[in-house]
Amino acid sequence: MTTDEEDILDTEDEDTKPFDEDPPDNSPYAQVRASVPATDDITLSINTPRMWILSLLFSLTGSAANLFFSLRYPSVAITPIIALVLVHPLGKSWDVLLKRSDDPIEVFENGTLSRRDFLLNDTNIAHLSWPVRLRLWLGQGRWNEKEHACVYISSNVSFGFAFATDVIVEQHKFYHQEVPILYQLLLIISTQVLGYAFAGLTRRFLVRPSAMIWPGTLMSTAMFSTMHRSSNKKANGWSISRYRFFILVWAAAFVWYFVPGLLMPALSYFNVVTWFAPQNVVVSNLFGVASGLGMLPLTFDWAQIAYIGSPLLTPWWAAANIVTGLVVVIWVIAPILYYKNVLFSSYMPILSTAVFDNTGRPYNVSRILTPEFLFDQKAYEEYSPVYLPITYVLSYGVQFAALTSLVTHTVCWYGKDILHQTRKAFEERKEVPNVEPYQPLTTRDESNSPSQQSREPSRVSSHDPGRELPLGTEDVHCRLMRRYEDAPLAWYLIVLVLMLVIATYTVEHYPVHLPWYGLLLALLITSIFFIPVGIIMAVTNQHSSLYLICQLLCGIAFPGRPVANMIFVTYSYISSAQGIKFSSDLKLGHYMKIPPRILFAVQMVATLVSSLTQIGVLNWMFAYIPGLCTPQALNGFNCPIARVHFNGSVLWGVVGPQRFFGPGGLYRPLVWAFLIGAAAPFAAWLLGRHSKKSFWRKVNFPILFGSLSWIPPATGLNFSIWALVCFLFNYVIRRRRTAWWEKYAMTLSAALDSGLAFAVVIVFFCLVYPGWVDGFKWWGTEIYKQGCDWTACPYKRLEPGQKFGT
Repeated sequence: MTTDEEDILDTEDEDTKPFDEDPPDNSPYAQVRASVPATDDITLSINTPRMWILSLLFSLTGSAANLFFSLRYPSVAITPIIALVLVHPLGKSWDVLLKRSDDPIEVFENGTLSRRDFLLNDTNIAHLSWPVRLRLWLGQGRWNEKEHACVYISSNVSFGFAFATDVIVEQHKFYHQEVPILYQLLLIISTQVLGYAFAGLTRRFLVRPSAMIWPGTLMSTAMFSTMHRSSNKKANGWSISRYRFFILVWAAAFVWYFVPGLLMPALSYFNVVTWFAPQNVVVSNLFGVASGLGMLPLTFDWAQIAYIGSPLLTPWWAAANIVTGLVVVIWVIAPILYYKNVLFSSYMPILSTAVFDNTGRPYNVSRILTPEFLFDQKAYEEYSPVYLPITYVLSYGVQFAALTSLVTHTVCWYGKDILHQTRKAFEERKEVPNVEPYQPLTTRDESNSPSQQSREPSRVSSHDPGRELPLGTEDVHCRLMRRYEDAPLAWYLIVLVLMLVIATYTVEHYPVHLPWYGLLLALLITSIFFIPVGIIMAVTNQHSSLYLICQLLCGIAFPGRPVANMIFVTYSYISSAQGIKFSSDLKLGHYMKIPPRILFAVQMVATLVSSLTQIGVLNWMFAYIPGLCTPQALNGFNCPIARVHFNGSVLWGVVGPQRFFGPGGLYRPLVWAFLIGAAAPFAAWLLGRHSKKSFWRKVNFPILFGSLSWIPPATGLNFSIWALVCFLFNYVIRRRRTAWWEKYAMTLSAALDSGLAFAVVIVFFCLVYPGWVDGFKWWGTEIYKQGCDWTACPYKRLEPGQKFGT
């Protein structure tokens, strides 16, 4: 692919070859070639009762369990990768129980059963007994990677608990508002499904182009290949099959987690330097991993390493940008400002998720609210302004910069491309091109790959302006998908209009204090930033969060309305985040060759089922768990996540951003970050646009700024050890042991992640939850807690009665 952006997408020359030199039967990207077969078996079953029953089963159980535990501390998450692993033996068992050797031959077209050919000519299904007919109906097709992918996608859509449920919890338990069932239904469904409309409408930009890799999907595709394909080629002397490799690593990861996760947590929170000087504040600030900057990148817990995502899925060039931001902002600027007591930061921990009052204690939000949960100006003046730890301040600054840099970066590097694709979309609506349907060609491995004859018309011609644009290029996977009927754009437009009507009714009819034009502003933010955020996620596997800016904009536009702030964030940030997840799943379906119309149905049904399930579980908890969301709640159901969001809604919806960033505000200088963020990508573009070998082409400011929004709660340890592992595998091993990397890297990531996920669930449910490890203590469970790192000591201490600040 001879495009300017290709040099930006990876720092290594061998990762992307020029389009004309690239093998026509494969992707131009090494990580895609290593994980996704460039073939399509069009005879496989997809739209079967087995797929739908298993999808509904996992959507129901996963969404219910995750909603249930989201209101508990400590919590545990049932991740979609657990469904990916568990459903495979269920699918295989389904075939064993229901298939017979004398069953009729089934013929599938586009994944759906078209006919049955009986071995005996005089046999007809109408002559069979109803139990046999039922068995044949339930046992359609054979369990395969496409059905497996559909079940996983439905789990991926449904397993994350809906943010709107937190809003309902906060309204009901903290603001003491009535939350009718109809309101809950409308709020959850509209916020969840709106994202799907954005994902569908932007497929041309975020799903179909080969440059939109979506690294996070490659682990899943590698697992599907591992579980369903038996090919095994030797790689740098390694002859073990992918499946056997997966099982061994999975078992090792599962067993090993019991050590840092239960028996010796000191190996997870490996703040070894602080062990020798536990009360030294400076040592704890710099080398601590709980409230410090984590300058020693060493841990023995994959959960810590993969806290911000698997390092094996992120290209090294992206990780290099991220770790550069860490070093400059967190390891250099933060300590300088902290020890100089800039913004009174020395009176607070150097890193904390809390905000503080002028005595250095966590801010007590309840002291500035009336009994009706309105802002009490007099109480605020008598109590204290809100103060932020220095890493919190810098996190806000880089998030401001990330927002504007996202726009500038997209305009500079992708603006021409987006305009071209938009014009092309309108042209295609006016004139449908006469393109021959794709015809697959059977290859030696009995899969299907594109024929040279059918492929040539779809290649980008030398005079096509799209040839020089990364969003205008298609690879083999896009060509393979052309044989399936697309989900019409009109379907997504109908979904968008319908959800907009529901959302407008919700905000106007119920007392959420957000006017209809506030809803439109929220959706306008999503519309503006959806493609830029999606491009960054698709290329780097790093999500640029709009959460903070949505809170701030609503606080400015609608001050003194905390519930409106929560609803605004739900319709802006959450709709965007949901849409990005849907886009990722659309790309996964693209890689796995799932017909778009079947995929549309799978995602919509899973979303609706999970929404209804979570409403049911939530209302059951309201009715039957005594003291829910209070410190006295039964078995730890004190709603920790909802309380954090509640505090945020009070700070930004009641106190308001004007007191932080307005004229005279203590944190007013942070607004300059918007200008810095807007200028930085433009400068890099000017410096790098004329030379494909320019260093500045490798600098991606939206990633550099945006990734640091994880801090806090993440620490320098999570970023630095993550980057080291990424460098080892995606730079060193990839260059020196390319065949090994292509065969095992994604499988290794999948095995480590899924082994960890299973171990976390087992440890929690079998050992922690029943209380079997209560009172278990020894040196390895306590040493990392003995000092200032764990207790979050400030650099400067106040005497009793003293206060700091303005």
